[in-house]
Amino acid sequence: MRTALLLALLSAPLCAAPLHVDFRHAGEGKPLLMDSLRYTAAPGETYSVTRIAWLATGFSVETAAGKTIECPGKTGYVGENGALLSLLALPDEKIRSISFYVGPDEKVNHADPAVLAPNDPLNPNVNRLHWDWQGGYIFLALEGHWRRPDDKFPAGYAYHFARDPNRTRITLPLEVDLHNEARVTVVLDAVELLDGLSFAKDGATTHSQEGDPVAAKLKENLGKAIHVAAIETGGVPTPPQAPPPFDLPADLTAFPLRLPRTVSLPALPRDNPLLAGRVALGAKLFSEPKLSRTGAISCATCHVESAGFSDPRTFSLGVDNLPGKRHAMPLFNLAWKDRFFWDGRAPSLREQVMFPIQDHLEMDEKPERIVEKLKADPLYPPLFTRAFGSGAITAQTISLALENFLLTKLSFDSKFDRAMKGGEALTDQEKRGFELFFTESEPRFGKRGADCFHCHGGALFTDHGFHNNGLALTDDLGLAAISGKDTDRFKFSTPSLRNVGLTAPYMHDGRFSTLEEVVKHYNEGFVPSETLDPNLAKHPQGLGLSKEDQEALVAFLKSLSDPAYGPK
Repeated sequence: MRTALLLALLSAPLCAAPLHVDFRHAGEGKPLLMDSLRYTAAPGETYSVTRIAWLATGFSVETAAGKTIECPGKTGYVGENGALLSLLALPDEKIRSISFYVGPDEKVNHADPAVLAPNDPLNPNVNRLHWDWQGGYIFLALEGHWRRPDDKFPAGYAYHFARDPNRTRITLPLEVDLHNEARVTVVLDAVELLDGLSFAKDGATTHSQEGDPVAAKLKENLGKAIHVAAIETGGVPTPPQAPPPFDLPADLTAFPLRLPRTVSLPALPRDNPLLAGRVALGAKLFSEPKLSRTGAISCATCHVESAGFSDPRTFSLGVDNLPGKRHAMPLFNLAWKDRFFWDGRAPSLREQVMFPIQDHLEMDEKPERIVEKLKADPLYPPLFTRAFGSGAITAQTISLALENFLLTKLSFDSKFDRAMKGGEALTDQEKRGFELFFTESEPRFGKRGADCFHCHGGALFTDHGFHNNGLALTDDLGLAAISGKDTDRFKFSTPSLRNVGLTAPYMHDGRFSTLEEVVKHYNEGFVPSETLDPNLAKHPQGLGLSKEDQEALVAFLKSLSDPAYGPK
């Protein structure tokens, strides 16, 4: 038996060093410059790329001996910053080509994405490439602005390459000897992908429906747009390890987070697990006026549960009765977000919660004074001991407890959710609004919809991105004030439309009092600017919905309210 095992091991092919595939984007053979109207399409048309994202699947390599080696389970989400994949367990032989597909196979394309791990490249919360309730993935998304010489402001384009027949195999020649680690840089050139297309003549949108010549041209161009740019030997940096759980208490009772099957799993913080003791402490702190300088207001003062954890006032009033500068955002389903506030200034919830506490227009208190006040209150030391092993009351443990509590605030039980489960029926008007919400306008094919799902799609009804949605301009620059980029001017965080019937007033400055006003804004045209979102800029005159369709859209939006957050 031992001799047979030894012979089997000796006869097995030796495994080579890993082959790393480094995906990047280019324009005219150079690194792609995002948000720059510098590239040329048809004569007289210049364009930019504001979004480029695609899915690479079904990897295999061919050896110099002509043997094909499959690499099952490998999928790459190639976003703006590219992607790096490592193909393991390859034979210690020379490789002469690598193959993959743009887009998943039919089975994966129509599988339930809600079962995927939080960081899976196919998780819709990771890639923003899933067509939500319609099912299936966008294989490749290319969006941006375009203009002609006499245009004062650019228009928008949105090319969404999808559908099972359009899955495209790419085979690239290589000369790689895998005795050592090797890195292959694979480039998708956006200019080559758009070669031969005119936004003015061919159309500025595609949904890749059958017979669409724009989708056919994109498929034809993929083979020449993707190529090997470099081959290097050597390893790749080791990714950072996740931090260990912080200061665990003796009682490790987990707080149950129950999600409906339609919702993708969130990437919860590894160092701050959801524990019953921490959640209870966070809930107490959320309503604690001691967190403010005057002891008069708490987090709950400006984030009212019956208003979807937002503020019914246009601007919240701080400890000195002075108004803030933006409307208070709703606080639910935050476990899927990775940037917080209207301008994205906080990269985590634990950092977000400390901003209003210290803001002079809000709670205006110093962390060290809060610590002393909580230490002096006999109620709190036992609560901190139950939440943290050390029992320490610090700015860090306060922020982690608040983060724990806010991560548990979920909202997935609206009339719409119950209708999707068959437990309640939408009215005909609400059904029409649902249809409009998830329908993309394509004038070339006579399709007219509300296009809402581009920014508010999925079970969360938000893409968690930042967009300029065509509001009348003010001196509030939004994301640009944080990023320092002119291309981010007037971009603000996309709020979830869940509970939108409860969270008036609307927009970052609370300028609209009703949903009817919001729909009217999108229906009648937008304030043009260089950074207007492409999915709006492609409709410079607005959506042009009838009065009845506008009313239907509002009716559907109101069906997204969760009774757990409404008036009791």
